[in-house]
Amino acid sequence: MQKMFVMTAMAVVIACGSVSAQKINTDSLSLISRISASQLKLAKLQNTVDEKTRDKQDYATSAQQSADKNKTAADRLTDNPTDKMQARKADNAASDARSDSKKARKASDRLKDLNGKIADLKAKIAEDQVKLNAYTPIVSSAISSQ
Repeated sequence: MQKMFVMTAMAVVIACGSVSAQKINTDSLSLISRISASQLKLAKLQNTVDEKTRDKQDYATSAQQSADKNKTAADRLTDNPTDKMQARKADNAASDARSDSKKARKASDRLKDLNGKIADLKAKIAEDQVKLNAYTPIVSSAISSQ
């Protein structure tokens, strides 16, 4: 009777160990998969940083040029305030300056958002890596015991 109890207990321990190892292995594989997907997404985002930075600089330059043209048109209109053609040019230049300024702000916001997403992904990858490192010794011992 006692031998049967010991054998049953050993069978239960072995079965639980195998189920636990499978759970750990599944969890670690899930983490590895999530880390890989996050790293791929991170690489794609990092590849767009140069383009977004260039866009931001281009739009900022364009906004500055439009502001300069607007100032010139406003100065010309100040010299002769009743000139309808100069008034129309000044109005158009002001509209262009507003539009270019808005585009520059949006480009800056897009770059800022991109950098935020990159930082978030890096933090997520680091967090998942820490979780995976917690499984590594257990997974290694579970594999070596089989």
